[in-house]
Amino acid sequence: MIARRKNKVESPPVNCPLSECLSIIGGAWTPNIIWYLSAQSRRFSELKDDLQGISPKVLTQRLKKLEAEGVVNREVMPTSPPTVEYSLTPLGNELKPAIEAIVEVGHKLKRLKG
Repeated sequence: MIARRKNKVESPPVNCPLSECLSIIGGAWTPNIIWYLSAQSRRFSELKDDLQGISPKVLTQRLKKLEAEGVVNREVMPTSPPTVEYSLTPLGNELKPAIEAIVEVGHKLKRLKG
């Protein structure tokens, strides 16, 4: 019988930076939203078309949360009728390398399965 290790892994610090970041990008659809906005600003309908399968309600919820977190900027354009464009804030742009790294690992995983 193998003896159990007695060393314990430390708990993450309070307000752990990893947990903070994952609380933003860890939700369903959220990395995809950041991915599409990293290329250019998008209107709601454009994002809806980009994200096949997302409901308008869920997209609205995700965009509101990302705006509240300071990741996405919502700008009402002075047109008639008014249109809204979403873009990444400077903080949102800082998430871009993390999303790109996840995409790269996703490609590697697909190659391993294929």
